Amino acid sequence: MSNQSNEIEVSNNGDFSGEMSNSGLIITQSSKPLPEGVTLPLYMDNHATTQMDPRVLEAMLPFFTGKFGNAASRNHAFGWEAEEAVENSRQQIAKLIGATAKEIIFTSGATESNNLAIKGIAEMYRERGNHIITQQTEHKAVLDTCKRLEKYGFNVTYLPVQADGLISIEDLRNAIVTEGPNKTILVSIMFANNEIGVIQPVAEIGKLCHEHGIIFHTDAVQAVGKVPVDVQAMNIDVLSLTGHKLYGPKGCGALYVRRRNPRVQIQAQIDGGGHERGMRSGTLNVPGIVGLGKACEIAGEEMAAESARLIELRDYMKNKFEAALDYVHVNGNMEHHLPGNLNMSFVYVEGESLLMGINDIAVSSGSACTSATLEPSYVLKALGLGDDVAHSSIRFGLGRFNTKAEVDYVSDKLIDVVLKLRELSPLYEMVKEGIDLTKIEWAAH
Repeated sequence: MSNQSNEIEVSNNGDFSGEMSNSGLIITQSSKPLPEGVTLPLYMDNHATTQMDPRVLEAMLPFFTGKFGNAASRNHAFGWEAEEAVENSRQQIAKLIGATAKEIIFTSGATESNNLAIKGIAEMYRERGNHIITQQTEHKAVLDTCKRLEKYGFNVTYLPVQADGLISIEDLRNAIVTEGPNKTILVSIMFANNEIGVIQPVAEIGKLCHEHGIIFHTDAVQAVGKVPVDVQAMNIDVLSLTGHKLYGPKGCGALYVRRRNPRVQIQAQIDGGGHERGMRSGTLNVPGIVGLGKACEIAGEEMAAESARLIELRDYMKNKFEAALDYVHVNGNMEHHLPGNLNMSFVYVEGESLLMGINDIAVSSGSACTSATLEPSYVLKALGLGDDVAHSSIRFGLGRFNTKAEVDYVSDKLIDVVLKLRELSPLYEMVKEGIDLTKIEWAAH
């Protein structure tokens, strides 16, 4: 038996090259100077988290030092100052999504917001029914919360998605139970997917829910600040958002809870001082809340121009890949899509191998919450992709601070890596020779 092993060596900058040696595959890079405007490491994973905008940090800093009051302390100026800052942030967030300030509840982030929304509504309305509808491609914060509720006796329907990542409105309509103990009380469908960037028909979903008296919750973490969100026009009853996905701070999020037509009630999941109108006890994170509000204010002012710029960069990158490589395809509906998202499969190349070849570039082979596992993305599997294609996929998350020079560097480098790795792929060679891999009987080991 050979004692050869695969060895991968990658330097910190320059172009990719690869060759076979007695020890296996060696990947190296030249010391060619970086293009102007490109520094390494390079960040292009803005669906995992975003760099805080300097204007957000500037707004937050005073509340770490001199303005350190507790917003619940109403007996002195320190508390009044903190409370005023918190209420200003409520206004900023509400304005961005078409809500009122009293409908904004502060949390520690999106995971808590999703848990509070789904568990809180399920508990509050259990006497009306025990059926919840969600979809298979939700974030784990929603899926695992629903699985928890199943253990408590709730019935949950997990809708499939179509090949482009969108749900079928007819599937949703058919899943709704209108009477009896299994009556549907909640629909939770995410606004935009964190892996493939697909934007669901939220307004249609909300309209259908309201026709049947069902509460509609959406995880809008990836959408708020990136695309227009209007809770009134879109018939959204409860909405989750977080700061660190829109150039704000980590550890601070919010939950929109409708107060009129219909008024939604939520059972608190944290007991204590009765903060946030009794829905979420705990001392408020004033610096984080100030940062979240400022991030929302900036997003509202700059969203249109930023969205247009990111769409142009995203499409430019996509076109470069498609012009230079065969057997590549985009995952997810590109018409209903987040501006900065591009999820592509580079077939006959392992995504993890690609990442090793571009280890000075931060992109992802899955969501940030599941990338530690070697299992193929459950989102891509839900689209009907095979394990091999799902494993060959890379998620690019373009954001506010990415430039065309960076897009050129990343796309050129990744194209080079794909070409080199495919030279070493027997499957790719077989396909190029016209062999139908689906008709081969592979030996089991």
